Amino acid sequence: MTQKTPGLYPDHPMYADAVEAMKLYHEAQISGRPGEEIVRLRQFAEAQFRAVNEYQLKALGCPHRRAH
Repeated sequence: MTQKTPGLYPDHPMYADAVEAMKLYHEAQISGRPGEEIVRLRQFAEAQFRAVNEYQLKALGCPHRRAH
């Protein structure tokens, strides 16, 4: 028997971390931080949201998809 993975609510730490990472990215853009830092923050925020998305898809029972 397979145990179902619970979904994430907006107040879950994993989701909150992704939102915070995106906030840091946008703040860096606005404040004119160096380009390399902005790219790093964007990549980190995207990775955080990708992890949340993959978790949510698993919780909904969707098959695992690989990025091409």
